[in-house]
Amino acid sequence: MTIDKTAIRNAATVIVLRDRLTDPHILMGQRGAKAAFMPNKFVFPGGAVDAADADIALANQMPQLCRDRLTDQSDPALVHPLGVAAVRELWEETGQILGTRGEWQSPPPADWTTFAATGHLPSAHGLQFVFRAITPPGRPRRFDARFFLLDAAELASNLDDFTSACDELSHLQWIPLQKAREYNLPFITEVVLAEVEARLEDPAPPENVPFFRNDDEEGLFLKLRGRTPDYRED
Repeated sequence: MTIDKTAIRNAATVIVLRDRLTDPHILMGQRGAKAAFMPNKFVFPGGAVDAADADIALANQMPQLCRDRLTDQSDPALVHPLGVAAVRELWEETGQILGTRGEWQSPPPADWTTFAATGHLPSAHGLQFVFRAITPPGRPRRFDARFFLLDAAELASNLDDFTSACDELSHLQWIPLQKAREYNLPFITEVVLAEVEARLEDPAPPENVPFFRNDDEEGLFLKLRGRTPDYRED
């Protein structure tokens, strides 16, 4: 099947936060210089939802409030695949495991064989939906990305072991939150960082989720269950 790379694809991005109350760091890596989308930029792990993600069982779903916020402006059937995509992309790009111990009831698909070999089942229990953004028109790839905040304590893996990661991101590292803006970041990542900083002392899922809607010329910055003043990407 041929994928229309100009179409807006649903995507999941994971912001892993470590030592949030004492010395907050976030997990990021650098995209390759030849990447079609955001070359050379430091980004959070994440990627597009695959059709097969809908068929992968989760040991635990994400918090109910987050599922409710996701359905405010999305197809409810998309909630489960987004959670699965978040776990899968985190594993593929960083080698970090968001899951619980358990055996798969049937042979895992090819995309999940290495994850299953760790003895874990995928689990979305620690994912908090905190931001949504659509890539502006005119870019070589466009995504409707949902950003999920994840406390590193929820991971079932060695936080400093990236040996199982694929080569899509290089220079994987825990970056001090206060120094993150010194890196080569996409604009939207800087916006998301402000949201993360505002949530450092609040472990509960947010009641309102900002939505940076670049699907038209207005580039409105909205909030689910409400709205803020317009916000534009230059």
